[in-house]
Amino acid sequence: TYSCAQDKPQSHEEEIENFKYGLNVEFSDKNTSPLQKKDLKKFKSLAFFPINSDFRIIADFERTPNEPIFEMQTSTDRKPLYTQYGIATFTIKNKEHSLRIYQNQKLLLDPEQIDYLFIPFNDLTNGNETYDAGRYLDLKIPEGDTIVIDFNKAYNPYCAYNDNYSCPIPPRENDLQVEITAGILKFKNH
Repeated sequence: TYSCAQDKPQSHEEEIENFKYGLNVEFSDKNTSPLQKKDLKKFKSLAFFPINSDFRIIADFERTPNEPIFEMQTSTDRKPLYTQYGIATFTIKNKEHSLRIYQNQKLLLDPEQIDYLFIPFNDLTNGNETYDAGRYLDLKIPEGDTIVIDFNKAYNPYCAYNDNYSCPIPPRENDLQVEITAGILKFKNH
């Protein structure tokens, strides 16, 4: 006889642990890792803030149709095409914040990634606990007028690990005046 695990919904902690595991697998594999060779040899695990469910936010989501396509600034001369898809508004530490949410125009050509959204952001941990040039979040297009923003899934751009990458720079509109003590920490070897 075989025993099968029951399909039960993941807890928030399990979801974040799976996210962290996936990143560590990607970074450990020489074929998918953004790490430089010298750092890959020593790599054990990325460092994260402790999981904090207070940073899993259900934000009000306002779609912003008919926004123009623009070239997003990056750490190099590359200028990928994006459009603002919407604005998320939420409260952290009794203060209202908002983030612009973007859609990469190139990904619209890929049926598997057509519902992908992107939030590049800065917060008051940048340069201290987290990478000084900002962090990213990946989301899916929501069905309604709310969107889940889980800062426990905030990750560093590849530029945090290797200067050979070209990484979007978070627009000033996405500078949060609060410490987001969730997600990935600064990479100590870089």
